Amino acid sequence: MSGNVGGVGGAGGSGAGFALIIVLFILLIIIGAAFVGNEGYGGGYC
Repeated sequence: MSGNVGGVGGAGGSGAGFALIIVLFILLIIIGAAFVGNEGYGGGYC
């Protein structure tokens, strides 16, 4: 995962790459929250 983040930062430059990482991180949190909310769905996925 850290290698992927480094690649994104290198591709987007320092500022744009950092913003992109933040957006992706927020999306991951939202998706994770959705899976936690649907325990039947999330339980099968995890």
